[in-house]
Amino acid sequence: MTVDAPRLELTPPLHLSRVLTRGSVAKKIVHATVAGMPVRLRYPDGTEVGGGGPDSPVLEVVRPDALYRRLEAHPKIGLGEAYMAGDWRAAPGTDLAQALMPFAARMGRLVPKPLLSLRGLVDRAIPRQQRNTLEGSRSNISAHYDLSNDLFAAFLDPSMSYSSALFDPTRPLAEQDLHEAQLRKVDGILDAAGVRLGSRVLEIGTGWGELAIRAARRGATVTTVTLSAEQRDLAMKRIAEAGVTDRVEVRLQDYREVTGQFDAVVSVEMIEAVGEEYWETYFRRIDELLAPGGAVAIQAILMEHHRLIATRGSFGWIQKYIFPGGLIPSLQSIHEVTRDRTDLRVERVQAFGGDYAETLRRWRETFLDQWPSINSQGFDETFRRMWEFYLAYCEAGFATHYLDVAQIRLARKDIR
Repeated sequence: MTVDAPRLELTPPLHLSRVLTRGSVAKKIVHATVAGMPVRLRYPDGTEVGGGGPDSPVLEVVRPDALYRRLEAHPKIGLGEAYMAGDWRAAPGTDLAQALMPFAARMGRLVPKPLLSLRGLVDRAIPRQQRNTLEGSRSNISAHYDLSNDLFAAFLDPSMSYSSALFDPTRPLAEQDLHEAQLRKVDGILDAAGVRLGSRVLEIGTGWGELAIRAARRGATVTTVTLSAEQRDLAMKRIAEAGVTDRVEVRLQDYREVTGQFDAVVSVEMIEAVGEEYWETYFRRIDELLAPGGAVAIQAILMEHHRLIATRGSFGWIQKYIFPGGLIPSLQSIHEVTRDRTDLRVERVQAFGGDYAETLRRWRETFLDQWPSINSQGFDETFRRMWEFYLAYCEAGFATHYLDVAQIRLARKDIR
């Protein structure tokens, strides 16, 4: 298999190059920002800037001109693209996620307020082709999840769970196995939805089949839908190997096309791929499919509502390179859309964002350890840097509480 390297925009668009200053403004902003942060930037000539001390993380600027032109052309995409291109890197002895944490902790305050009014010059709208229509969703999901089952198997635990694990808070993290924590997460979702012997379960977002397998082992019958052909094929194989084929049906189908009645609807970190335009559709469809007396349990990555409002319309690095069409909701937005557009109500929220930081740390460590085998599949160095940045960037977001994750139980309001 040959994997094409992501296309990098090496220079600003022409209309921006006439307005901006070939990186000099971005450089001044970065220097002013890091002056008050516990990090250091090191240039090729040995010059260092930043407020960090001898033990602080060090970021090496390899190609200053390229880095700052990217940042100036598009602050939300340029930093990640510059890492992919090798314009900057974490210095030896510096962990990339640790170096990004001071920035994540100040995410809403990185750009001086007077310059925020100019963001319209550099912000880009989310491309229309990333809309999560029936066709668009298939394309968006395929772009990430159909990369290669072997790629994901190289760094995930044996359950092939590609979502936050749930660790035991009563035990030290170092003593806990990731696989054990992933099964705790799956069981937590099934418990929240009341899945038991005889339950009719709908899973929106199959993954590689672990939740469906564990639900079937409880005596439930499961209909699980995915838009990823690669995931569907491996999930069916794993379900057969687990001996529960008679209890699980795997469909290559959009959630909007499902019919029937289910006692439990479960969905793990799929709402992030729905898109704000379709949140109402998503929850209304769940409401329509839920049998009387049933319950819903979803696991969702979350951000604060004011951050959602500030970022919902602009195109970022994650959307361009990792999750096209993706948008992280806020808990408030979930409350509002279910309250205003459905009979569902949020009954319980269990947040565990710190566990996602640990999950991502372990994934990144394993990904880098397994890089030779991943590289042999046809993935190149640009891809390695892209995924290293993606995993570290997300880890920093959860570690600093910029992002959170929660298991959310919903049920119908009491109608009298």
